[in-house]
Amino acid sequence: MTDPAGRQAILDDQTTTANSAIQITEDRRTIVQLDPDHPGFRDPAYRERRNAIAQIAQDFEPGTRVPEAPYVAEEHGVWRIIREELAPAHERHACAEYLRVADELDLPWDRIPQLGEVSTRLQSATGFRLEPVGGLVHPKVFLSHLGDGVFLSTQYIRHHSTPLYTPEPDVVHELLGHACTLASPAFCELNRLVGRAAARATTHDGLERLGRVYWFSIEFGVLREQGAVKAFGAGLLSSAGELEAMHDAELRPFDTALMERQDYDVTQYQPVLFCADSQQQMVDELTTYLTDWAE
Repeated sequence: MTDPAGRQAILDDQTTTANSAIQITEDRRTIVQLDPDHPGFRDPAYRERRNAIAQIAQDFEPGTRVPEAPYVAEEHGVWRIIREELAPAHERHACAEYLRVADELDLPWDRIPQLGEVSTRLQSATGFRLEPVGGLVHPKVFLSHLGDGVFLSTQYIRHHSTPLYTPEPDVVHELLGHACTLASPAFCELNRLVGRAAARATTHDGLERLGRVYWFSIEFGVLREQGAVKAFGAGLLSSAGELEAMHDAELRPFDTALMERQDYDVTQYQPVLFCADSQQQMVDELTTYLTDWAE
């Protein structure tokens, strides 16, 4: 399987990810412990950098500039490999709005951009900002921050031994997936509406239903443009493998009531996707659902 790159904590907020690679944290300041199955577990230098990057999140004061992560040449090389893999995949499979805003955001090819510099660009574009976390956080925490225009982002990058696979959201997923879409005013507003809905959630069942809609739209949403299926979800856009595999998925109507009931497996390419007839239909459907959302 190539780079699931999804936010696995959305439906399971109690234990660990499906492959037990990463511990889900209840609060945004907890340092994540790697599982022995994680590709970087037996690399002490990588783990030391992971811990240093997690400490940035531990010490971070909201509203201040994010300190720079101590990336090394090997990790910048992983970023370049992924960018070279994704560029042609985006041209073939990404929606027009993503291509437009990604071009405007203009993330570097030769190095991993620092969270602070990307956050500054985003704030100028849409008012959204990025703040660091050490790993997956409780879905209530993660989603609710969206309502305040804050995307809680990891800073570490996947291990160099598996450049096209990650068992967790990493800086590639956060920046090439989410940050680029958050540069779009339309997609930015949908994220805010998700956050405001999540803030109203008081039960696990309600948060789970909302999380499924988030998964099948913000993470793995697709739409039609001139008759072709294109990706707008961050989980798709940050994985060349997912972008290719989406054309083998069963496409269902973009219906939030159906999404609420649809289970998913984070360990494989998504066999079911919900496809909007247009970007406008997607925006209208999600706006109505999220504005009216109640448990």
